[in-house]
Amino acid sequence: MKDETILNHDTYKDQHGAVVPPLYQNSLFTFDSWDDIDKAFDDKSENFLYSRLLNPTVRVAEEKIAQICHGEKAKLCASGIAAVTSAILHCVKAGDHIITIKNIYGPTNTFINNYLHNKLNITATFVDGRDVQEFQDAIQDNTTLIYLESPASLTFELQDLQAVAAIAKKYNIKTAIDNTWASPLYQRPLDLGIDIEIHSVSKYIGGHSDVVAGVVVGSKTIVDEIILAEHELLGAKMAPFEGWLITRSLRTLAIRMRAHQENAFHIAKYLESHSMIKRVFWPGLPSFEQYELGQKQMTGYTGLMSFELATKDISKIKAFVNALQLFKLGVSWGGHDSLVYAPVISYLKELSPDQFAAFGINESIIRISVGLEAHEDLIIDLDRALEECI
Repeated sequence: MKDETILNHDTYKDQHGAVVPPLYQNSLFTFDSWDDIDKAFDDKSENFLYSRLLNPTVRVAEEKIAQICHGEKAKLCASGIAAVTSAILHCVKAGDHIITIKNIYGPTNTFINNYLHNKLNITATFVDGRDVQEFQDAIQDNTTLIYLESPASLTFELQDLQAVAAIAKKYNIKTAIDNTWASPLYQRPLDLGIDIEIHSVSKYIGGHSDVVAGVVVGSKTIVDEIILAEHELLGAKMAPFEGWLITRSLRTLAIRMRAHQENAFHIAKYLESHSMIKRVFWPGLPSFEQYELGQKQMTGYTGLMSFELATKDISKIKAFVNALQLFKLGVSWGGHDSLVYAPVISYLKELSPDQFAAFGINESIIRISVGLEAHEDLIIDLDRALEECI
């Protein structure tokens, strides 16, 4: 079936003809006999015992996400970073080595570079990621994970997923990717050989700026192991109501993504032609350095992009951001609403100046999430605000 059909039909058993799956807002599940509950404990990753692990409402969303990602199983978590940390912890032990890219999501960088290093003596090599040979050269005897984010944060560099996966399999190294930017519909890393796919469900999958969640997708073996270790023991559970909201959001994912993409094309072309814009970072533009690779491994483009203003005058940069009316100032993205954010606000609080510079960004970089408003109105908003930079 096509994605749109999968997203709008459920596999759950009919509940009195209800067109929407019921909300199982319960903490535990009871059994008729000793033998029944004893049997359930034999496979906690498949049987309903306690909603910290499994819940019928949450499972409806998980099954749908697994299908559209072409994975065998999915596990929803309480947040995107819970999904990230669960997946990473699954692949490493004390003293191991991770290869990742320089321009990854800030909290993921902190988790790998600081938390894992300080707590478990896990080391990491950060590579640019655009040259596959960098991954090969960075492999050590204790490398157990290659962690990717393609497109990467802020400047959206791509990694050749199929080539990296082939290298990793040769050395029996696990691969994981934060695939949030592309959404499950526009890039399918599992089909390209990646082991674990991660999404911040708060972004496009949720789509309405009203859910905080994450998801891990992969083979049944990998996801079951994560459920019984990282998920159960660290308590990153998904609440039933949030699971219900996610299923609601999945109904419109395909049509929302088409609208985000169409709006983003108009905005990116407008920005590229403006005299106060030095450059635009968006893989959907033919001028993007890795456009051909994007065409090879992605089937569409989403609404998150960044651009560099043609000024380093911080007062003018602030004036531009403050002049926007439809683009609201906020830290997240991927919802129905258009947002703007200046990475310099938080990144220098989370990273050292050297790490910040290594990201290839500066104070003039602005990130926008193009929402579902009329693109004509968004362009007028940007045009008016850009006058503050002149």
